[in-house]
Amino acid sequence: MDTKKGLSLEDFINAKSNEDLFALIKEKNVACKKVKETVLYNEELRLLQIELVKLQRWISNNNKRVAIIFEGRDAAGKGGNIRRFMEHLNPRSSRLVALNKPTEIEKGQWYFQRYIKELPNPGEIVFFDRSWYNRAVVEPVMGFCTDQQYKEFLVQVPEFEHMMYEDGVIIIKFWLSITKEEQLKRFEGRKENPLKRWKFSPVDKQGQILWDRYTHFKEEMFSKTHTSYSPWMMIKTNDKKVARLEAIRHVLSKFDYEGKEEAKTVLNPDPNVVMRYYRSNTQID
Repeated sequence: MDTKKGLSLEDFINAKSNEDLFALIKEKNVACKKVKETVLYNEELRLLQIELVKLQRWISNNNKRVAIIFEGRDAAGKGGNIRRFMEHLNPRSSRLVALNKPTEIEKGQWYFQRYIKELPNPGEIVFFDRSWYNRAVVEPVMGFCTDQQYKEFLVQVPEFEHMMYEDGVIIIKFWLSITKEEQLKRFEGRKENPLKRWKFSPVDKQGQILWDRYTHFKEEMFSKTHTSYSPWMMIKTNDKKVARLEAIRHVLSKFDYEGKEEAKTVLNPDPNVVMRYYRSNTQID
């Protein structure tokens, strides 16, 4: 094989580390930017997931209760983010909550009741793929709740979260921001990929049509529910891989867990990707 045209199988076998592989790529002037980016991303993800395992052990040993909420427009990357968080965690002390639409009985209950049952137990991390904040954006946009129910929610949610805060529940609230153009691109990708077609729902179809209405209710939600004890963290997610890494960094940065000082990568998030709601002057969505 003419090695000037690329890397041979022997090159890959002889490369003992990522550094060796990158050196060969440079030496042979191979156009492998995407390969290099993927290798670096996977290595960085691995190092951060090692820290998540340490964090989970500390949470379990200290009976901490942690709820991490992922909100955002459809196709913003909520599920992909959560999968990278949970990939190597002990399933005995971590859980995913992704509730279906309420039953007739649940519709007659206090709105927060079915979410209270899902809150973390001592020593547990719970990941919410959408949460009680359905009533802040999706439900009013789609007409799934009354105006009165919506208004009551905005009044009650800060008190609800303050009670959890006072009781020791640690809440981390992420809003995943995506541009209208990127959302459309991902919708098209879902329709074309038979493995992802199930993700595309009738509600998704309205995401582009009702974009401005979503924006209005999103802004109302932030203004009424961003508090000192339960702030909203914005993550720019047009680049999925960067968003996943920075979300994990943010969570790790919030805890002083055992073994943190031995981390082999940066644990503070990039402030250009992850920021508090009020620090984001221009929002992409």
